[in-house]
Amino acid sequence: MELIKHVINTVSSPTVMLTFILLTFFFIFPPNDWFYKWNKKFKLDLIWTNKGGILILLGLLTFFLFGLTDENFKLIVLKPDNVPIVGLIFLVAFFTWLSMKQATENDKRIDNNEKVNEYHDPDDKVLTWPDLVYIELIALVLCTVLLVVWSIALPAPLEQPANPTLSPNPSKAPWYFLGLQEMLVYFDPWIAGVLFPTIMIIGLMAIPYLDINKEGVGYYSFKQRKMAVSLFMFGWLVLWILLIIVGTFLRGPNWNFFGPFEYWDIHKLAPLTNINLSEYIYIIWFRSGLPDNILIREMWGFLLIFGYFMVLPPLLAKSMLNKLYKKLGNLRYSVFIILILFAISLPIKMYLRWMFNLKYIVAIPEYFFNI
Repeated sequence: MELIKHVINTVSSPTVMLTFILLTFFFIFPPNDWFYKWNKKFKLDLIWTNKGGILILLGLLTFFLFGLTDENFKLIVLKPDNVPIVGLIFLVAFFTWLSMKQATENDKRIDNNEKVNEYHDPDDKVLTWPDLVYIELIALVLCTVLLVVWSIALPAPLEQPANPTLSPNPSKAPWYFLGLQEMLVYFDPWIAGVLFPTIMIIGLMAIPYLDINKEGVGYYSFKQRKMAVSLFMFGWLVLWILLIIVGTFLRGPNWNFFGPFEYWDIHKLAPLTNINLSEYIYIIWFRSGLPDNILIREMWGFLLIFGYFMVLPPLLAKSMLNKLYKKLGNLRYSVFIILILFAISLPIKMYLRWMFNLKYIVAIPEYFFNI
């Protein structure tokens, strides 16, 4: 038992977990034909069958039931604030599986020249009353019963009146803002709290407009909209849901990382010495002091960001993404690639912090401007 817990704690470390997710994600949600071929070769599409759904459910249930045998795990998971996140994990897993199952079933029907499951004869109409109203009424009653039972079974997570001289450790935001709080570890507040959430929301909303594919409209289909679905899932599952789960279950006192079965020791100290890119270049590599001129000091960071956002997109358009560039056109491609680069910058910055303790690529604290 202890060996299993140790392995899970090790796998749950941020570098191991994120690396595994990034290496496997696009084989499970293939964005192009190359990944789709390997998806079929490894038979990963079987995840979206009834047997696959049962295995996902059994896997989650087994993990949580096994975890409840550990006191540290139980204290975290059964905390009233965290119970909704446990429900969120099961709901996200179920609805992701359900949507992909419907999509793969439609793809098979389309390959066999059959009509999709969502097809209805235009003359076959469903009336709002009583059909839709009855369904909504049943859903209303069930949700009300669930909330009543929940409120009786679980005590409200109300604590003592706020004390300005005593802050809880860890001090966490509400669950729906935990992703933003996790981003604050790697970026300044103006980026993590304003720029990134705005770009993520705009990016997710922009997918239908950037994707000029006319197929897969009005019905579930993955094969006809591989890139759109894959990128949406990456933004939703990896850049949002994963950060909420990490912030809820793996961030403990002093905002340190803890494994699911690890005791939240308030005295745990992570040996971190955060350093900026300019300090790496001038102090460590050039073995000199930092220049007094801000622009000279931070020019390497500005050059790096300029190359990332201004030089890399046209290079990709002429090489790896040439077909996509011709398909989307100049304007759509420009918006698309900028959104993608912003999304990728989050895991890049996370790796830089974890592996090199890199704090800022551009650090101008004199004017409260840091990237």
